[in-house]
Amino acid sequence: MRFAIGRKGDTAKRALIEQAWPIERRSLLARIGSLIMALWLPSDRSASGQPAAKFRRCRPDDPAWPAPAKWEALSRQVEGRLLRPQSPVSVCAVDPNGSACKEILGLLRNPFYIGDEPALTQASGWAEAWTSTPSAYAVAARTAEDVVAAVNFARQNDLRLVIKGGGHSYQGTSNAPDSLLIWTRQMHDVVLHDTFVAQGCEGHQAARPAVSVGAGAIWMQVYYAVVVQAGRYVQGGGCTTVGVAGLIQGGGFGSFSKRFGLACASLLEAEVITADGAVRIANVCKDPDLFWALKGGGGGTFGVVTRLTLAMHELPATFGVVSGTLRATSAAAYQRLAAEFVAFYADSLFNPHWGETVNFRSDHTLAVSMVFQDLDRAEADRLWHRFLDRIASAPDDYIIDMPFQILSLPARHLWDAAWLKQHAPGATIGDGRPDAAADSFYWVADAGQPGQFLYGYESVWLPASLLGRDGQKRLAEALIAATHHRPISLHFNKGLAGAPTDAIEDAGNTPMNPAVADAFALAITAAHGTAAYSGLPTPDLAAAREHAAEINAAMNALREVAPDGGSYVSESNYFEPGWQRSFWGRNYQRLLDVKSRYDPDGLFFVHHGVGSERWNADGFTRLG
Repeated sequence: MRFAIGRKGDTAKRALIEQAWPIERRSLLARIGSLIMALWLPSDRSASGQPAAKFRRCRPDDPAWPAPAKWEALSRQVEGRLLRPQSPVSVCAVDPNGSACKEILGLLRNPFYIGDEPALTQASGWAEAWTSTPSAYAVAARTAEDVVAAVNFARQNDLRLVIKGGGHSYQGTSNAPDSLLIWTRQMHDVVLHDTFVAQGCEGHQAARPAVSVGAGAIWMQVYYAVVVQAGRYVQGGGCTTVGVAGLIQGGGFGSFSKRFGLACASLLEAEVITADGAVRIANVCKDPDLFWALKGGGGGTFGVVTRLTLAMHELPATFGVVSGTLRATSAAAYQRLAAEFVAFYADSLFNPHWGETVNFRSDHTLAVSMVFQDLDRAEADRLWHRFLDRIASAPDDYIIDMPFQILSLPARHLWDAAWLKQHAPGATIGDGRPDAAADSFYWVADAGQPGQFLYGYESVWLPASLLGRDGQKRLAEALIAATHHRPISLHFNKGLAGAPTDAIEDAGNTPMNPAVADAFALAITAAHGTAAYSGLPTPDLAAAREHAAEINAAMNALREVAPDGGSYVSESNYFEPGWQRSFWGRNYQRLLDVKSRYDPDGLFFVHHGVGSERWNADGFTRLG
């Protein structure tokens, strides 16, 4: 038996609630959250006054759990690609000092290995939120037909369904205990098109170069095919092991988004299997509302994406990097350093050429790790000397802990493993396994991510108005105030203010929070510990709580100057209050309407995904 979600008038109530409780009233909203839910959700009593039966998904110990014969039938339908995932880390629970455990602990530092294991996720969990847990069964999908079979089986048997490609979700959305996993890792074909027109758009859409990518591909595979081999560019993620499908559905930023815009804005077409088991081609001409929702409305929410086609761009002549570290000798000097850098960024770097990060640390240190595109080294050097010469004029105030380096390279070689190994040794780490592809690597800067157990993670977009003359002082003071609690990193490529007009306009055709178009940067602070998969030592939750409190205090200092900044769904607080408005702003109601149309029974559930407020925390029980 199926139950309808919601009731007439719910959407209107939601709109009133969101207008009445702006994002800056987070703490008050959290305190009265239960009252809001009571007003919004359907009554848990029937017309007779008796408690209404709640819909619950099946678990393995339920009588309605599919019998072995049903699982065997599914296995035949997917040509034997039904798995029962077992965590390789379980050997450590048996013998933590044994050679098998030591080997696994070494492999857990390799994101390619983690991605190839259906029982693992790239993060091992989040304190008091979730822990990486294998699904009961998994379909190792190779075709859209495999996905259709899994979706139909989950729907017909009331199963919790999970989708994993790259497995990089900080929110734990690509894993759940007692679930059926659709694992798309083997769907990684990359096909280039010199000319592409979306289906049904013939005569209405200009042909353009594009690349079609299977849902299980990671960005390393796409960059190698598009940039290194074809000499073109596609906007994707900065981390080479992130899944393509997940990044696009979350919106997606990369190192050069300040020039090329959101990754999801380059989406031309998607093949997606919806909750009814239908294979749909979504683009601006076919299922346009679903297509819009897939461009930043959150992964695992509207269906299972099996293929994406992305626009390719002209490759810049050069890419480059600027790195260095400065330390102020006093608190007063650090405040001046922050003000100097904010002014320098506003005058010289606030444009499409520059991206990536500057980190304001708690020890009075400013660490620069920025990238540029379509500038030569001499141009970049001249720009940065405007800042560095001013620093050099106050030798008693500042110490250069790591000399500044400005490097550039032909853009075609940025993801060329062989070229980087020769010309930039130490910048990358290869897969390392005996049968690994020679062209696979990840950046040294990302080496701490595989297996990390998150203590806390928060982000907020900073509006470009803070770069004006009246805002710079407030911004610099807020940054230093935040560092009293935690280091703060500014990701300039994750805000579109300063980008070309077309990139900003394209972002407006996505469900992303409109704040991204007016933001010059995304501010992030986070903390994590070592891997904590089942079988490994239990994390120190007391320490995790302390870190989480510090993170919240640091971000609150920034929210003083960006009260309506919102947060990036893929890099946000697991416990984000008012997440609907924070992630999607005024676009949430339209997303909820699309969800209700294509997934009326809520087959697809992820934490803080569109429509998830209608379910309990683990997605097994509908609320009302």
